[in-house]
Amino acid sequence: MAAVSWKEILLLTGLVVGCYWNSLSCGFVFDDVSAILDNKDLRPATPLRSLFLNDFWGTPMAEERSHKSYRPLTVFTFRLNYLFSELSAASYHLLNVVLHALVCVLFLRVCRLFLDKNSSLVAALLFAVHPIHTEAVTGVVGRAELLSSIFLLAAFLAYTKSTGADNSIVWTPIALTVVLVAAATLCKEQGITVIGICCVHEVFVAQGFTLPMLLDTLRQVLQGKDGFPYAVLQTLLKLIVLIISTLLLVIIRVQVIQSQLPVFTRFDNPATVSPTPTRQLTFNYLLPVNAWLLLNPSELCCDWTMGTIPLVESLVDLRNLATLVFYTFLGLLAYHSLRYRHSSARTVIMALSLIVLPFIPASNFFFPVGFVVAERVLYVPSMGFCVLVAHGFKIISHKGHLKKISWLMIGVLLTTHAVKTFKRNWDWESEYTLFTSALKVNKNNAKLWNNVGHALENQNNYAKALQYFLQATRVQPVGDSALESVALNSFCDDIGAHMNVGRTYKNLNKSKEAEDAYLVAKSLMPQIIPGKKYATRVAPNHLNVYINLANLIRANESRLEEADQLYRQAISMRPDFKQAYISRGELLLKMNKLTEARDAYLRALELDRTNADLWYNLAIVNIEMKDPSEALKNFNHALELSPRHKLALFNSALLMQESGEPKFWPEANRRFLTYVEEEPEDANGYFNLGMLAMDADENAAAERWMRKAIGLQAGFRSALFNLALLYSQSRREIDALPVLDELLRHHPEHIKGLILKGDILMNHKKDTHGAKACFERILHMDPTNVQGKHNLCVVYFEERDLPRAERCLEETLALAPKEEYVRRHLSIVRGKMAALSAAGQPLTSAEGSTATAKEENVNRVEEVTEEVAVGEEEERGVGAAGKGAGDEKNVRKSSAETLGGVDKPESLVSSQSDKRTKVKSTKEIKDIEEKRAAALKRLEEIERILSGD
Repeated sequence: MAAVSWKEILLLTGLVVGCYWNSLSCGFVFDDVSAILDNKDLRPATPLRSLFLNDFWGTPMAEERSHKSYRPLTVFTFRLNYLFSELSAASYHLLNVVLHALVCVLFLRVCRLFLDKNSSLVAALLFAVHPIHTEAVTGVVGRAELLSSIFLLAAFLAYTKSTGADNSIVWTPIALTVVLVAAATLCKEQGITVIGICCVHEVFVAQGFTLPMLLDTLRQVLQGKDGFPYAVLQTLLKLIVLIISTLLLVIIRVQVIQSQLPVFTRFDNPATVSPTPTRQLTFNYLLPVNAWLLLNPSELCCDWTMGTIPLVESLVDLRNLATLVFYTFLGLLAYHSLRYRHSSARTVIMALSLIVLPFIPASNFFFPVGFVVAERVLYVPSMGFCVLVAHGFKIISHKGHLKKISWLMIGVLLTTHAVKTFKRNWDWESEYTLFTSALKVNKNNAKLWNNVGHALENQNNYAKALQYFLQATRVQPVGDSALESVALNSFCDDIGAHMNVGRTYKNLNKSKEAEDAYLVAKSLMPQIIPGKKYATRVAPNHLNVYINLANLIRANESRLEEADQLYRQAISMRPDFKQAYISRGELLLKMNKLTEARDAYLRALELDRTNADLWYNLAIVNIEMKDPSEALKNFNHALELSPRHKLALFNSALLMQESGEPKFWPEANRRFLTYVEEEPEDANGYFNLGMLAMDADENAAAERWMRKAIGLQAGFRSALFNLALLYSQSRREIDALPVLDELLRHHPEHIKGLILKGDILMNHKKDTHGAKACFERILHMDPTNVQGKHNLCVVYFEERDLPRAERCLEETLALAPKEEYVRRHLSIVRGKMAALSAAGQPLTSAEGSTATAKEENVNRVEEVTEEVAVGEEEERGVGAAGKGAGDEKNVRKSSAETLGGVDKPESLVSSQSDKRTKVKSTKEIKDIEEKRAAALKRLEEIERILSGD
């Protein structure tokens, strides 16, 4: 057995890189989305033990919707990818290419066991470039095949060393084989089949038995003529160890899936729910279909489900001839390899074992699988195919006159396969390119039409997506809506297609058409007969039709009860349907039925206490129920489960900030900082950091955060106003003016900004005309604004236009007859006018104010500042909520867990934060009272000065 040289390793690696380098530009497509993008098990925040509790897609194995595919070691490699590059698709594809190159090298090493040097290299080269492998290599989820193959080949190579030079048993390689088999199985289930390959090798290659020899030995033992030879006993001992280890692995695997097989629909594999003989004829016909893909991989398709391959329903179907030819050829090869002992027979028997045994789990013969044909499951069987091709090449090339032709044919085969593989990789660039390429092969698969529609939908091309979704409803066979208790999900054949149509109509703002499509889907659901026990369990993805329809009609305030009825109907059909409780909780929150909303979320939490979104939603209900302490507890529960849950980080920090308790401020600051790490482009996070800094009198930090928020969101109303206020309170009034100008440029109706600007202009710039323009602008927008009207009166007084000031104060008093300070100011002005009249002085003056007037100016403007300070609390309340109407996007929303096919409700988002008002802390109330007391003292001082004058 020749070793693998470095030149051969470099040749194989170079060929793999040449065929697959363009896969690095591909994204996450098809199953990659569920396995990578949507799989929480990849995130560092998820405990490592979850990898061994959940299936390949991140779903707990105990759940009915679990696919039962247990591949923790594969998921662990995805997690390593995420650790180094998060969701950069290139790194995932690069590792797949590296693993494929490693498989090729190991396969070459295995081929050297029963092929010569040239033939084994031909087999490895053909394996490296075969187009059937693009799904396993370019599709990221194909890594399960790659890893399982590495351990499978390594286990086989280890087992070949289990026989010593004196034909004794060497146990270390056997123990290593069992460990490697376990590792292969933890990468993908078919890894366990290497045990069968090892058994075939032991009996027919290592011991050199043929089938006639085995039968003869068995006959002699049964007749009592002779016992088992020592070599046979040794072989039996090794086989018993392998078989026992296999049984242990199978038992553990069955325990992991809790003795439940996954449930598949007739969409996934129509033959599984077909009667006899259709089921058997179809499953047998699929074998030559798979063989043809290995022989002629010219038309490859990413999805062979549904109507791709019509059922074989009759014995007279001509496709049965293909099945007959396949079994005849397979039987001849098996007969040749089992009857003779020469090297050719051994090569063929090993090739057949590599083809047949790893394919058994996907054959549907022992248990149903969730696909009709899957190209990636041919990754290991193609090894046996490549061995047969290389063996045939070896036989032909040894015939002198055919040697050059054989090399030419192999060269053409390798070249065409390499080119096909390279071109096929481009199909996996995006979901749109992948599914459109599949439609060129098969137009009878409604799932492909739907998937192209989904790809266009993700590009917001809803009009074109609708065409594909509608075509899917035409291609899809209409299902029988009758209940079938023998199999889950065996009804509702085209519910998903109509749901897609409805969702797209909704995105096109065609609510009536969307509702009609959802009603069609709903009509295909099994109907509940009153008084009759409802025994059939409906799959959650089918019940989503109720959720989507309810989410649509709840946008109409008059139909909220109707929407609630739909949610309750979904719950009655399946009490463990978590999404129904979540959506109903959102609706009840919108209807202000807070207790019922809380109960809905608590019921959902009984079903899933590890769902961070549910704890977050419950916290939102607590806020609406004015229970901030309970809300904070539930926010903390959400963050324990998902430490970087963005909404929980933001809103819990906001709750701490609003509590007014300084002890909470450091943690609130930490959470806001974590939030801006997650959402670096969200200005609201920086704004609230600025508000926290203002609370802590950290003016420099507050200014920095406010500037950051404004830089991210031009015209950020609350940030601009509070930055100006910060400057004003820091005696940097001149710096506040350009900020206020920017605020008023974006929001010319901002009354508080106009008041503050007028204050600064009059008090610091001595610009009474500018201040007057600000206050007049306020009154133009709101003639009843007492604050603006009063401040305009102050301007008239500063201009020494006492009659106009008197009329202005009279009008202000009419607007606010209960404001005592306005009445006193009017009395002071009238007294001033009487004093001037008695002295024979004019009541108006074009000159600047006297020193006394200047003093009055200062005092009166300070009074305006006091009013602004009170108004600041209102503006700050909107800003601190971070998401007030007219400012930013709403944040406080119930974070519904979105399942496949569920439309997100539109109304709840805006229903949360707009209800939110700031709860003033004890410190803030005390500050306001101090400002009011200071203002009263200033009023008394004004009265004293004016009376004295």
